[in-house]
Amino acid sequence: MHLKRDSKLRLATIGGVFALSNPAYAEYGLNLVEPASELTANVFDLHMLTTKLAFYITVVVTVFVAFILVRYRRSSGAEADQEMHTNKFGVYSWLLVPLIVLGIDLSLVGPANDTLKQVEQHVDAELTVKVTGSQWKWTYDYLDNGVRVVSNLQEHEADEVGYLRSVDNHFVLPVDTNIRFLHTATDVLHAWWVPAIAIKKDSIPGYIHETSTRVTKEGTYYGQCAENCGKGHAYMPIVVDVISKEKFSEWVVARTADANAAAAEASADKVWSKEDLMARGEELYVKNCAACHQVNGAGLPPVFPALKGSAIALGAVAEHLDVVIKGKAGTAMAAWGAQLNDLEVAAIVTYERNAWGNDAGDLVQPADVKSAR
Repeated sequence: MHLKRDSKLRLATIGGVFALSNPAYAEYGLNLVEPASELTANVFDLHMLTTKLAFYITVVVTVFVAFILVRYRRSSGAEADQEMHTNKFGVYSWLLVPLIVLGIDLSLVGPANDTLKQVEQHVDAELTVKVTGSQWKWTYDYLDNGVRVVSNLQEHEADEVGYLRSVDNHFVLPVDTNIRFLHTATDVLHAWWVPAIAIKKDSIPGYIHETSTRVTKEGTYYGQCAENCGKGHAYMPIVVDVISKEKFSEWVVARTADANAAAAEASADKVWSKEDLMARGEELYVKNCAACHQVNGAGLPPVFPALKGSAIALGAVAEHLDVVIKGKAGTAMAAWGAQLNDLEVAAIVTYERNAWGNDAGDLVQPADVKSAR
């Protein structure tokens, strides 16, 4: 009976190790995303190298431990060697094991050092984009051509893209181009991360961190904020469209034309009606302000105060504009003056002063915002 049970144990051990070591049983779907740039490909290769080494070490150690447990178990009559430290195995194993570990470490040094050098290298950029994290959205300023893209979460039910993965405005980049990213933030720490095309780098208010990439494949790539930045951290997805250089040039021309038209509209001496300001203000408020102050204006006190019935929304217009444009030091209220044009600020302030029963009756025009700046 003992012999039969011992044979079954040995067979089960050998079979289990073989099954685990067979690549056919590996679930690569749970791996890192497929890289689409040279740097991320090197990071991916380094990850796979360390993972494989760790797997092989685990197999060897598991087999060795299993063999010892079976071969030298007490029930088989084995007696512990009290003098192992004096024989050759006991003496030289203390030297052999550290040498094996050192050899494994040295096998990783070369590729790891090359990858880390590439992470910190500065490239001759063909395109420079400032990436700004805010609670809770991303702003992309293309410094070479003056284009700005503001990307917010586009809420929808889960579909093939995934829940909380869609945005209203995609970040567009050209393929096969040396791209430099300048990372910063307006309020708290954020981290822009699209693992297929770029490494993670913290975005810190008042500081500029630099990363670079050269995407080699056209396509759509997804990422998210990788630094816990507050209650809306989960609502900062990133969607990047990598397109041909020709299509990118056409996109820049179209975005520039749209931006010029919006700027001309905002700077015109047009007097807007209350209906137009309220409709535009509600749309802008929901996109930019509702995450903190809530759609119904109730806020989340004490961090995010209510606007419904507040002293700001019902007080002097000049003070209201000052808070929106310049922010408020020592609080989570960011300065929106650089992010919104005169018409957008006028619409938001008008909406806040006349929504949720505030009924202040004030209409703020773009000219008023221009004067307040």
